[in-house]
Amino acid sequence: MALTDIPNVLAKIEAREKDVPWYDPEIGKKLGESARELLENYSKVPAAEVEDHVYKIRDEAWKAFPYPCIGGFRFLDLAISLSRSYPTILQRLKTGNENFLDLGCCFGQEIRRLVYDGAPSSHLYGADLRPEFFALGYKLFRDSSTLQSTFIAADVFDPSSPLKDLEGRIDILYAGSFLHLFDYEQQVKVCKRIIETLRARKGSVVLGRQVGNVIAGEKVHRTNEAQSMFRHNEESFRKMWVEIGEATGSKWRVEVEMFEVERRSINETHGPDGRAIKFSVWRE
Repeated sequence: MALTDIPNVLAKIEAREKDVPWYDPEIGKKLGESARELLENYSKVPAAEVEDHVYKIRDEAWKAFPYPCIGGFRFLDLAISLSRSYPTILQRLKTGNENFLDLGCCFGQEIRRLVYDGAPSSHLYGADLRPEFFALGYKLFRDSSTLQSTFIAADVFDPSSPLKDLEGRIDILYAGSFLHLFDYEQQVKVCKRIIETLRARKGSVVLGRQVGNVIAGEKVHRTNEAQSMFRHNEESFRKMWVEIGEATGSKWRVEVEMFEVERRSINETHGPDGRAIKFSVWRE
């Protein structure tokens, strides 16, 4: 099925069919050591039952909404711990004096990784458009009676959403596989909202990952024909933050790297120029 066959793709999404490029029937190597360790030691899922447990939750999530991150088991990546900034932000959170928000948190898997590594869960927040994933996160990680984190159902573009309650209260914000869902203008709007959410002091940081492209520009959305997605390269990402800083009267130090990965969702879906991007953007 070609991704250019948008009506057919949309029909399959509506029907929750699995015959789409971003649905992987088998978990394969996507259940890495970090995710397995978390499920066995934090969630207390018996080792022999981990894969079946993941399949069950994935199938429930697919019925809620068939996002590529669900179909491709991307929620098992636990990417925040792979960031170069992770030791720094983890140590900051361990003090109990700073707050963390995962924007577009899905199951809240990155929050569980932070808790497992010693961050106090009461200082961790997750926000997502679909609250169904919060309940699935508790089922996946079996911590409904112990986790003290707060999950917020909110539309990042709605200024009156519950995200408003967090304005000026967050020190570290994670946006994993989130910004690339939007066109350039929308990404700028999201980043301005992020700045409103972060404390207005030096060291506040937004970090994350996303799909990029060697040639920056608007690309066809994978699952919505009415929406384009802007794919950054390093240069365009830096320029965007200069623009955002000038518009908000703030200054940001941008650390960004783009690299090739051996992953079907990028190589086949986004073409030979598709790349992965990691970033950390620090307030100065």
